[in-house]
Amino acid sequence: MNSLNAVSPIDGRYRSKCEPLAKYFSEGALIKYRVRVEVEYFLALSERIKEVRPQLASVAGKAEALRDIYRNFTDDDAQAIKDIEKTTNHDVKAVEYFLKGKFDQMGLSDLKEFIHFGLTSQDINNTSVPLSMKECAVEVLLPAYRNILALLQQKAEEWKDIPMLAHTHGQPASPTTLGKEWGVFAYRMRRQIEELERIPFTAKFGGATGNFNAHLAAFPDVDWRVFGNDFVKNHLGLERQQLTTQIENYDMMAAWFDACKRINVILIDLCRDVWTYVSMEYFKQRIKAGEVGSSAMPHKVNPIDFENAEGNLGLANAIFEHLSLKLPISRMQRDLTDSTVSRNIGVPIAHTMISLASLEKGLGKLLLNEAALERDLENNWAVVAEAIQTILRSVGFPNPYEALKQLTRTNEKVTAQTIAAFVETLDVAPEVKERLKKFTPHNYIGYSL
Repeated sequence: MNSLNAVSPIDGRYRSKCEPLAKYFSEGALIKYRVRVEVEYFLALSERIKEVRPQLASVAGKAEALRDIYRNFTDDDAQAIKDIEKTTNHDVKAVEYFLKGKFDQMGLSDLKEFIHFGLTSQDINNTSVPLSMKECAVEVLLPAYRNILALLQQKAEEWKDIPMLAHTHGQPASPTTLGKEWGVFAYRMRRQIEELERIPFTAKFGGATGNFNAHLAAFPDVDWRVFGNDFVKNHLGLERQQLTTQIENYDMMAAWFDACKRINVILIDLCRDVWTYVSMEYFKQRIKAGEVGSSAMPHKVNPIDFENAEGNLGLANAIFEHLSLKLPISRMQRDLTDSTVSRNIGVPIAHTMISLASLEKGLGKLLLNEAALERDLENNWAVVAEAIQTILRSVGFPNPYEALKQLTRTNEKVTAQTIAAFVETLDVAPEVKERLKKFTPHNYIGYSL
C-alpha cells in the first residue's frame, strides 16, 4: 500500500501528518499493547501468588527479559500473532499462544498456563486501548493542542493594541481589539484543555463478567479486587473501574471524546472567523513561490488551510460523537459492537491532527492588514453612540438612548463631523462635551485584552 492506493486519506494524502498515530492505533500497535499487558499481568500475578505456587518465584530474575518481549516487539512478531489468529479466529487468544511459544523458548514452559490466567479478552482489550489513548494524549495530541494554544496566545499579545470594528449579528458593533478577540479563543481553548487533562483514563479488569469469578475460585485467599486495583494503577498507570460487566463502562472514555470534541468546536469557530477576516481583507496571506490559488483565477490566494482544518475537525467530531454515544451502551453483560467501533478511536484523532497541522500552517501565513481595519473603523463612527448615550445617562441627561437612536438612524452616514455637531447641541456641561468628543471608533475599545 502507498499513498496513491490507500482507501482512507488518513493513510493516503495525509499520511505524513498522521504517521505518529500508527504507534498507538494501528493493528500492530494494538497487538503490541496486548502483549505488554499480558506480560505485565503475568509478572504481577507471579509476585502475588508465588507463596502458594513456589515455581513462580523464579520469574523475578527473568522479569526484564520478559519485558523485552514487548519492548523489542517487531513487525515480524505482530505478523506471527496474525498468523496464529488465522487458526484461532480470536485475536487475544493468538497473543496468548504467541507468548506461550516465547515461554517455551525461554525455558518457562512449566509456567505458561499462568499467561492470561483467569482473564477474558476484554481484560486485555479494555486495558490496552485506554493505555494507548493515554500515551497518545500525553505524547502527541496534547502537545499538538498546546502548540495551537501557544500560537493563539502569541497572536493575542502581539495584536492587543490593534483596534478592530466588532460585528454582532454581522453588523458593526462596539469596537474591540484584534488581540482580545484572539485571546477569547486562547482562553476558551486553555480552559477546555484543562478539562481534558482532568479526565482519568480508566480500565476494566475483573474476569469474564467483572467479578473475578475464576480468580477467586482458584485462589480464594487472595483479595483480587485489591490486586486488580494495584495492577491497573501501578503497572499500567490507569484507574480500575470498580464495577463492570464483561467490558468496561466506557463512561470516562466517552467524556474524553466529548472533551476533544469541545476543543475542536472552538477551533472550528476560529477557522470560520479567520476565514471571514480574510474575506474582509483584515488579513492577507503569505504567498509561496509556485503555489496556485485557483486553477482559473490567477489573482486568488484562498484560505485553504482554514477550510481544510474546518473540514477535518468536522469529520473528527462526527466520529467522536458516535464513539461517545455508542460505546457506553452494551446489551446486558456484553455485546460485540464495542469491539469494531473501538478500533476506530485513532480515526478522529487522526483527523484532528490533520486539522491542527493545517491550522498551524494557516496561522503562519497570516499577514495583518491594518489599513483594512482602520478603514472599517473610520467608516463606522456610529459605534461611538453607545459611549455617548451611556455617559449622558450617567450625568442625568433625559432620554439619551432615543436621542442617539434618532441621530444614527436618520443620517445616511455618521461621521466624525456628525458626532461633533450633535455633541454641540446637547444641554450638558462643557466638561461633559469634552469627554464625549474624545471618543472615536479607534479608541473606544474598553480593555484591550
